[in-house]
Order: sequence, then C-alpha cells, then structure tokens
Amino acid sequence: MYKIAVIPGDGTGPEVAREGVKVLEAIAGVAGFDYDTRFFAYGGDRYLETGVVLDDEELEELRAFDAIFLGAIGHPGVKPGILEQGILLRIRFALDQYINLRPVKLFPGVDCPLKDKGPEDIDFVVVRENTEGLYAGTGGFLRKGTPEEVAVQESVNTRKGVERCLRFAYEYCRRRDRDRKLTLCGKTNVLTYAWDLWERTFEELAPEYPDIATDYAHVDAICMWFVKNPEWFDVVVTDNMFGDIITDLGAMIQGGMGIAAGGNINPEGTSMFEPIGGSAPKYTGKDVINPLAAICAVQMMLDHLEERSAADRVERAVIRVCSRDLESLSAGRMGKSTSEVGDLVVKYIKEE
Repeated sequence: MYKIAVIPGDGTGPEVAREGVKVLEAIAGVAGFDYDTRFFAYGGDRYLETGVVLDDEELEELRAFDAIFLGAIGHPGVKPGILEQGILLRIRFALDQYINLRPVKLFPGVDCPLKDKGPEDIDFVVVRENTEGLYAGTGGFLRKGTPEEVAVQESVNTRKGVERCLRFAYEYCRRRDRDRKLTLCGKTNVLTYAWDLWERTFEELAPEYPDIATDYAHVDAICMWFVKNPEWFDVVVTDNMFGDIITDLGAMIQGGMGIAAGGNINPEGTSMFEPIGGSAPKYTGKDVINPLAAICAVQMMLDHLEERSAADRVERAVIRVCSRDLESLSAGRMGKSTSEVGDLVVKYIKEE
C-alpha cells in the first residue's frame, strides 16, 4: 500500500493533477498494486485566506508519505517567491530531496524545434544537485538601499552533498543501461573553488564504476551541444544553478513544458514528482491545458517506487497518445481537452 500525498496547487494545477490521479487509478488496477491518496490544499488560495504557506506540523505530516504528487504552484494574487520558497523549496530542503531528476526524451509524434532531430537523438537524463549551491540562501546585503550597496550570494558546496549527488548519477547511469556515459557539466575554468570540488570528487568516484564512461563539458558548451548534438548525451550531472538552466533547455528540445516532468528525489525518504510547467492561471478551468507532463510525473513516481513495469506501461500509453491523437504539441495545440487526453492515456493502459 503506497501512501501518496497529492498537492493540486494553483491555477491549472488541480486540472492536471486530476488527470495524473486518474492515470494512477487505472494503472494500479491493471498492475495490481494498492495505493492511498490524501489531498492537501496548499497554495495561493489558502495563503490569501489564512496567511499560512506550509507550517512545521504539515511538513512533518508529508514526511510520512511514500511520495508526493504536485500539480503546480503559482498564484497571480501572491507575490512571486512566497509560494515557491515556502512550498517547493521548503519541501525540497526539509525532506532532503537532494536530487532533481529530469528526463529529456522526445516522444514520437511530438514536434522537435531542432532541425533533423528525432526521438532516436533526444533521450537523456539530467541529474541536478537540489539542496546546495546558490539555492542554499547564503549571503546578504551591505549598505542596502544606498549608492554603495553590496549584495552577496554564495554558492555552498559540501563534500557530502557533491558526493551523494555524483554517486546517485553513477548508479542511475548504470541502471538506465543505455550508453553508460556520464557527463559532468560545470565551469571549471572560472569557478575554481566549487568546481574543483565537483571535478575531484567526480574523478575519485570513477574507478568504482569501471563500466561507466565519463567526460566533462562546460555549461555554456552543454547549452550549445544540447541544440547541435543532443544524441551525444546519456546522463548529465551538475549543480543546482546550472541544472536549473539546462533542464529548461532540455524541456524545449523534447517538445516543450507540456511534456516535461521532474522528480525531487530523496532515495532514503519521501520524494516529490511534478510537471515542470507553471500554474498557467489564465487557462484555469478551461480544460485546455496539456496534462501529459503531470501524467509523466506519475510515471516517474511509479518508477521510483520500483513499480517499473507499470511505469513503462504508462509511458507507452503516453507515446501512443502523442503519436496517434494529438496535433502539434510544440505549437501549443492538442486538438483535445485536458480530460480527453487523460481518458486516452487510460484507454491505452487498459487496452495493452
């Protein structure tokens, strides 16, 4: 019995979360596993009504679940940063979800913005360190509000944090068993302290994984090669800031935010899975938002829970929808409503 916390969130989050839960119910029925969901109304509406984002007791309650499924966070009535820091970042840090896992996979039938590139060329994963770096919140102001103001934002990188991220990437590359190639993405020629630690640790771990080929690329070169030669990559590992940047580029080359999903992973604790696109409040209630990213987040959650045959079955159903039933996803057109797309995924799960 898997205990799943569902946070539908803001804007179109509840609509895509609904389709994700619909798919979870369908795959559980055919794969034969049990689950229990509990819904939590964390988000902008509750904050505006109560002034509470996420308190300590609620955070501890989430820790008891096997996984968290999130719809979207972001409310037009709430100042940017309050919900993102108070819910997303707080959960990531408090539950020690130290890996951000972002598959970049182009499905058949999804338009790719890259000339002459297809599904055989775009199939890699970015492993992003998720709790350190520039996102640790270390820094401050000096003489704030004056002409001599100084703002300092420090990147925090610990041996423990770097090593456990790199070790996860090596292990994931081995389990993925595709090209067995791990690329470190950094900026060693300029950021000499943090990236000296990353590079040394990367090289020190390599002998423990003789079956994994390794290489290195600067982050600016990675951005270029994701566009020019995405087929070069299998698993890419990087720090928090660089990972945040290159994964959005990855989402675009796989067809856009409507298909991109991610996981915030604590391999020893509670992990959280979410579609990458925002809450898109202007589309709220119109039943037009693409739910496939949320459904792919459910697929990732199943894989994490080691229901891997079920996860593969969900992915095959998504591929059938993309290749048979939808218009140009990269152009923002589906030709189907949000709920109709979810129904199609359920149909193909049951038909297989």
